[in-house]
Amino acid sequence: MAPHSIDAHVRLDTHPTHPSAVTATLTGPQAHIPHLGLEAADWHVVAENTLVLARIDHEEPYWAEKAAQQLAADGITVEITPRLREAIDEEWTWANHPMPWCTRTEIREVSDKAQKIYDDIRHGRLLIHAHAQDSHTTVAVGTYLDTGKSVYLHGENHLRQIADTFGSPAQALVSFEKFHGDTVRPGPAPMTDTERAAAEARASLDTPASEPEPPSPGPETVPAYAADAGDHDALLNEFLNTHGDWEKWRTWSDHTTHAIHESQTLRIERVHESHPRETAWTVAAYETPVSDRMWHLTATGATPAPVLQGLLDHLADGDGWDTAVGAPVDEKTVSAATKPLADAGWKHTVDGRWIHWTSPGGDAGVQLDAFAAQHPNKALATWTVWAGPSLDHATWTLTASPHTPSSLLADLSESLAHRTGTRQPPATARELRTNLGTTPPAIPATTAGPSLSRAR
Repeated sequence: MAPHSIDAHVRLDTHPTHPSAVTATLTGPQAHIPHLGLEAADWHVVAENTLVLARIDHEEPYWAEKAAQQLAADGITVEITPRLREAIDEEWTWANHPMPWCTRTEIREVSDKAQKIYDDIRHGRLLIHAHAQDSHTTVAVGTYLDTGKSVYLHGENHLRQIADTFGSPAQALVSFEKFHGDTVRPGPAPMTDTERAAAEARASLDTPASEPEPPSPGPETVPAYAADAGDHDALLNEFLNTHGDWEKWRTWSDHTTHAIHESQTLRIERVHESHPRETAWTVAAYETPVSDRMWHLTATGATPAPVLQGLLDHLADGDGWDTAVGAPVDEKTVSAATKPLADAGWKHTVDGRWIHWTSPGGDAGVQLDAFAAQHPNKALATWTVWAGPSLDHATWTLTASPHTPSSLLADLSESLAHRTGTRQPPATARELRTNLGTTPPAIPATTAGPSLSRAR
């Protein structure tokens, strides 16, 4: 049966100051009817007969269309402005989403659950007892006042999720304090930038004074370890073009390229289109063309261009990769390998079998595994170079085996301590949305060539 016509008109439009929020303007003698429906769906009243939908997952256009469909089904006239229609039809996805295996629909479901948690906190249904920092994100513990269920929350904004449940607030707090120790702080965490922007969108529709749009900032100069990865394939091609003693070999798979020195004792494997945190480069050196390898080094896909350039420069320097088979990792070689870091004031610490050199800002480091250094046959990484929030959550890593020449490691240390590169400034909120057509391809299966597969 067709719905009765309701004498009300709803005009949906984009928010004048918030990039993704949506406004609803209601008119007509029965405007109170859609008003109640929208308010029940978490639209916020900002003025008489004017409501705003502002979310932390930037999915407002999608949910606005859902609301329009429901209003129309109830017999209410709905108008969607052209600019909102454009936002509804836009296909986009989160850049660098931590769940790349999810479909667009599944990502939306994850973020909607996070939105519901946020709304429960904002409306007082979920009382947050304490919060803490867990590496690069925020965790919290709270209790739902209507059910008495206590929960452990992990993540921020559109990635917040319930990671565990407890029978009582006491159990939840004891477990939380035991796990997070001195980092625990009472009450909810400070608002994130995303939460603050949503709150501002719900507070006012005032349009700020028009100002000329500032020019886009150019690349900034940063330490080499914090620079952009750049084009790794272009680096390899340039290296091969300028060093005739190296030859390029394409494998049966287009996913991999080998570069081999004319001596046949040094080889580079480049895995194309690898995930930023997966191995993209392998360098291996051999005593003879048919022997087992003396040492090897790997680097992930996000390794900065200046660091890789320094590595390639060293490999191009005659026999700079050579080392004595069975040469020990002793105090002399360690000191030679890390001298540039010590000279630059990197912090030196010892934690059991681990020896660390950490940048003054704590955003990069070198780790030596003393146990692996004395047991080369266990195939453990002896040296690990990293940069990012922490070693456990590194943006990129480079690893090296026990017999890697100290001269090569010293050159890497020199790059970390003194070399610089460029990095594009962080994307704005609107730039976070990218076309689905530019989503990175699926990670290909890595097929290492036989010339690099013989490990000691």
